[in-house]
Amino acid sequence: MLDHVIRGATVVDGTGALSYTADVGIRDGRIATVGKVSEESRTSEDATGLVLAPGFVDPHTHYDAQLFWDPYATPSLNHGVTTVAAGNCGFTLAPLNPARPEDADYTRRMMARVEGMALVALEEGAPWTWHGFGEYLDALEGRIAVNAGFMVGHCALRRYVMGPDAIGGQPSAEQLAAMVRLLKDAMDAGAWGLSTTQSSTHSDGDGHPVASRHARPAELLALARAVGEHEGTQIEAIVAGCLDQFSDAEIDLLAQLSATAGRPLNWNVLTVDAAVPERVPRQLLASERAREAGGRVVALTMPILTPMNMSLGTFCALNLIPGWGEILSLPVAERIARLRDPGVRAEMLRRADSREAGVFRRLARFERYVIGDTYSPANEGLSGRVVRDIAAERGQDPFSCLVEICAHDDLRTVLWPMPTDNDPDSWALRAETWRHEDVLLGGSDAGAHLDRMCGAPYTTRFLGDCLRGRKLVPLEKAVQMLTDDPARLFGLRERGQVREGFHADLVLFDPRRIDAGPATLVHDLPGRSPRLDSRAIGVRAVWVNGTEAIRDDVVSGAVPGRVLRSGRDTRTVSTK
Repeated sequence: MLDHVIRGATVVDGTGALSYTADVGIRDGRIATVGKVSEESRTSEDATGLVLAPGFVDPHTHYDAQLFWDPYATPSLNHGVTTVAAGNCGFTLAPLNPARPEDADYTRRMMARVEGMALVALEEGAPWTWHGFGEYLDALEGRIAVNAGFMVGHCALRRYVMGPDAIGGQPSAEQLAAMVRLLKDAMDAGAWGLSTTQSSTHSDGDGHPVASRHARPAELLALARAVGEHEGTQIEAIVAGCLDQFSDAEIDLLAQLSATAGRPLNWNVLTVDAAVPERVPRQLLASERAREAGGRVVALTMPILTPMNMSLGTFCALNLIPGWGEILSLPVAERIARLRDPGVRAEMLRRADSREAGVFRRLARFERYVIGDTYSPANEGLSGRVVRDIAAERGQDPFSCLVEICAHDDLRTVLWPMPTDNDPDSWALRAETWRHEDVLLGGSDAGAHLDRMCGAPYTTRFLGDCLRGRKLVPLEKAVQMLTDDPARLFGLRERGQVREGFHADLVLFDPRRIDAGPATLVHDLPGRSPRLDSRAIGVRAVWVNGTEAIRDDVVSGAVPGRVLRSGRDTRTVSTK
């Protein structure tokens, strides 16, 4: 007997093949039959007019902590994501050296700063009972509703072995050997491989460059060689040029890391903008060099424009503009005084428009900011208005106008920058870029920057755009890009397709309605900390390993997800 039958669905199977109408039967967590199902089942439903697709795979998240207090990985699961890749950018919660209990506090403060996670949520929401990476994975086993795989972070490896010397120091031969052994232990326990960062924007809770930023190429290559010795592994790497354009040295490094490991390497995120046409070919040069060297470098890129919640009062992307962080980290009263200084503002604008600002240059278009929530009588009626219009009424330049608005609210004003790359040429360039063999959709950062951005709904928003909006990609191809493509990159075993024998990770949706609601601020994290959320529209149900996890945007209470471990749940994707 089957457990459940979905009858008369329009099946989009993830391979890119044309859709077809079929029944799909589920038994013991797997897809038992696809076609005309006559076998009896415990339950069934009519899916006429609905699309049944494989569960979506998000290749870049930071759900490492959130899964402890939110096993449903909301809102990703609501939007059809059944498998998440976490432990990215060099940051993980494990391993932790048992000889230094204070390292847990250091890690929490680092994650709060670099990934925008609420410190109180990290302190109250996770048990912090582990030391080894395997113990961390075991702490999640059996209590999550999504499938989750985890890279091991280079910063955690360095901190474990070198302690405080991980910041600024270089490992001895013995320490490097210990790091390699620690990485191998993590992969033996199921880590998907290594993640690392050398991005200039990544600083720890003390404001210092994070540990992996101090690593030299020899250290990185030694770790890459270890990755290549384990089955079903990967590398994920971030360098400074990810934000704009790679240097020659960065291109060589990424190619060498992949070729040395003989494993795919992915990086995040390829920003596509027709106003900077040279960026895409420059960034994809890393992929070309890697193939020549026997590796594979894959660029992640988002198929939607993710709205960002900004503020002059809290840490956000504005702090990452060169020269801005030192001003925006001052006490509020002093910060307001500096921001009101015309000379300071002029220098800030100059730095923001310089080449060194990279992709953050577009954040300096202050005339295009929309005012969100306000908190003072002086700002009454400004919510929802564009700074350009307010500045014109007041006879001010846009940045001065924005500063005065924020100053009246003691810098609590919520700001929404309108994207500068929402033009037809940029969308045409995206469609062209998506066709490249080394470009993969993803990069949501779900689980991070919780009150600043909400990238998790990219799946449903992209599908809605493909069906009823720009229609840049046919439905079948769009589903493949969200399912089988990332599943194949990570070597996921029997996932990513609607196929007999595969795990029953499935999403059933209404093609006439599929979409994502606007991002709204909610206070549902431990300690009532805030985050942005977005409801799923048109998603009828989501199954994870054959068990219903979502029905009409409401979680079922079941936790059928699995911790996906390298080798057991992933196969090696060789680059040679």
